[in-house]
Parts: sequence; C-alpha cells; structure tokens
Amino acid sequence: MSTTTGHTTAIRATRAIGTSVYNTQGEKIGKVEDVVLNKTDNSIMFAVVGFGGFLGMGEKYHPVPWSALDYSDDRDGYVVPYTKEQLQAAPADDIKALTRDDGQATRDSTYKYYKVAPYWM
Repeated sequence: MSTTTGHTTAIRATRAIGTSVYNTQGEKIGKVEDVVLNKTDNSIMFAVVGFGGFLGMGEKYHPVPWSALDYSDDRDGYVVPYTKEQLQAAPADDIKALTRDDGQATRDSTYKYYKVAPYWM
C-alpha cells in the first residue's frame, strides 16, 4: 500500500532517523533526530526534528506530527508544510523532556500548535 505521494506506508525507523527536513521553500531546517512511539496503541506519536545550534551545542528539538513529514525523492529528505519561523516558535525542549509523562503532553501541544487532526481521537 502506498501513501498519496506514492511512498510505501512501511518505513524502518533507522531509515527515518538522520534524514534531512526541509520547509516548503526548500530551506533545510534540520534533521529527524528520533521518532517517538506509543507502545500501547502501536502509533507514532511524533518525530523529533533537531535544528539550530552548531556541532550539537544549542540545538533545539522540536516535536512534529509524523503525518506532517512528506518524503521527497528530489530532496532525499522530508518536507514539512511550515515556515522556518513557525518551526522556531513551535514547542521545543530537550529530547528527555519531550517524552516526560509518556510524551502525551508534548504530543497534544504539538498537534494543537500545528493544527493537525489528532490521530488518537
């Protein structure tokens, strides 16, 4: 089965982690640092996109709804429908804090901020 852009629905996490992320203007905004899974309902809660900083210092980790990342063969990376400014103003924290309390507060605030329909309702 494939997605609307023609990609298969199955992907290994090791293939997603480290993949570059671009905005719709073609600017590279970061890369997928991690994918947060909900083990109890077999869903992907969100992707963690890291950007900003230099050599790992000062980098911010932004949760982004997994469904917002669309893989582009042309870019060999994911494209998100957000501007750099929207991403910079988005919820961000260190990776450990993003998964505090099972990550549900992060998931909820992330989907609300990006106005993405929650998959869990």
